[in-house]
Amino acid sequence: MKKIYLICSLVLFLGIAGGISFFLIRDANATIPAKVSLINQNGDPYNFGKDKTKLKLIEFIYTHCPDICPTTTQKMVALKKDLVKNGVFGKNIEFITITIDPYRDTPEILQGYMQGFGIKNDDDWLFLTGDQKNIKNEQGKIKQVTDALQFQFKDPGNGQFVHSTFIYLVDQNNKFVAKFPMGKEFNKQAVYDKIMNKIE
Repeated sequence: MKKIYLICSLVLFLGIAGGISFFLIRDANATIPAKVSLINQNGDPYNFGKDKTKLKLIEFIYTHCPDICPTTTQKMVALKKDLVKNGVFGKNIEFITITIDPYRDTPEILQGYMQGFGIKNDDDWLFLTGDQKNIKNEQGKIKQVTDALQFQFKDPGNGQFVHSTFIYLVDQNNKFVAKFPMGKEFNKQAVYDKIMNKIE
């Protein structure tokens, strides 16, 4: 009986270990496709393949989100202040916020969202959406980015998206480095330490 128990325990352990390994390897190999181009809050094009000079902290939001998205953005504002003090924000690290709701989140709407958090409109924190002239195709481009980072989202039909709750740090080549919880679980110091460790 003990032998059977030990065998079952070993099988269970190996199964759990294998599952953990799968997810770790999957995340480690995640890379945003270089061909993806979106538009920023000013209506200017942004191509991931041409932006290879800085680390990127990537946040996915939609501006009608009632809780976790604005909470995360606010915490990122505080994180930005720490990075600015250290002289690395805009030089070694940039923030990129991507809407998962390009139908409603036009560049003008994103500018309003930025203003609500006191975020300066510059190239160091970009807010990306899709071109309204071809919005279905643009939604597909956004999904290429979310799929690459394993960020899942769905509109159940009422405009209140159900989505994953992580933000992502990627390197200069848009390859996955780490992910961090959104909302109240966002640990500013942990994110700061990871960024600084990667820069140094």
